[in-house]
Amino acid sequence: MTLLDALVGAAIVLGVVGVVVPVLPGLVLVWAAVLVWSLERHDTTGWVVLALATACFAAGQVGKYALPGRAMKRAGVPLRTTVVGGLLAAVGFFVVPVVGLVLGFVAGVYLAERARLRAHRAAWRSTVHALRASGWSILIELATALLIASIWALALLT
Repeated sequence: MTLLDALVGAAIVLGVVGVVVPVLPGLVLVWAAVLVWSLERHDTTGWVVLALATACFAAGQVGKYALPGRAMKRAGVPLRTTVVGGLLAAVGFFVVPVVGLVLGFVAGVYLAERARLRAHRAAWRSTVHALRASGWSILIELATALLIASIWALALLT
């Protein structure tokens, strides 16, 4: 194992953690680490691993938005509600680091739905659907990051 392998491995671990703790762009970091490793190797194994990682990354990016988005649409939660939740999540992230991201998202979705539906119960139901969809999005991204990490580790071992 070279120093580059160790650094790439550390970046991958950091990226996987970044998926769960949204401080770093987790999946992008995992893919970028594999990119650096592949460019440095400059051989067939490196290019194959990069191609597989890129395909996984692309599928994960599509899946993390499409599947939860479809579930929210079926539940009747409009896109603008998610946008308001995302905006307040960004504000919350800077006001109350890390925890504020979740608090801001919940508050944003609830307030947007409360204004739209004018009823607490219905707004809370929409908020729960949005949280569930966000959870699925995180799980899809985590699975993608772990799959890319596994592909890289397998290539490293062979």
